[in-house]
Amino acid sequence: MLVNNAGNFYAGYFEELTPEQIERSLTTNLVGPMNVTRAVLPVMRKQRSGNVVTITSTAGIVGQEFCSAYAAAKFGLEGWMESLRFEVEPFGIHSTIVEPGFFRTELLEKESTAYAELSIDDYADRTAQTRPAWEAMSGKQGGDPAKLAKALVTVVDEEQPPLRWVAGADAVETVEQKAKELLAQVDAHRDLSSSLAFDEAQAGRGR
Repeated sequence: MLVNNAGNFYAGYFEELTPEQIERSLTTNLVGPMNVTRAVLPVMRKQRSGNVVTITSTAGIVGQEFCSAYAAAKFGLEGWMESLRFEVEPFGIHSTIVEPGFFRTELLEKESTAYAELSIDDYADRTAQTRPAWEAMSGKQGGDPAKLAKALVTVVDEEQPPLRWVAGADAVETVEQKAKELLAQVDAHRDLSSSLAFDEAQAGRGR
């Protein structure tokens, strides 16, 4: 079993994050797991079994301010893993996306979190309020990582591990709300969205 769990957090408004900070976020959170998985898959294919587990985040389901770089990487992980599933299942390899809420890990500690290097006046007031809130959250997250690890073993040991596992009561609430919003957005423009097919009959009359 492979568990992709490496992560860092470049926090700040998108315009205040340097291109280098964005690149470092994507390299660690998205490209890194891809590279590790690429190295492991040949072994799993040869033995016709295995499980690729990738830790994403509720930030891979729902974007929010101050998290644009992190969310970009986590949304990328979601799409990559969902697609990878169809590529590797024929070889007996399972894939599972783990979507945790806030757990008391090292992610928000100084070693794992970096804040935007640039400063733009239009964002100054919001940054002054938002950054301390994130800093104060470190070490006070509601989720217990030991319980998460134990539960993850249970999930992965299932005969058919799930494609997605939502971890934490806060994550369940977040994902449920996002699902409701997506359906509401589809319904709001259903008629217009469904009216865009090419009109073959009209095209024929135009010849």
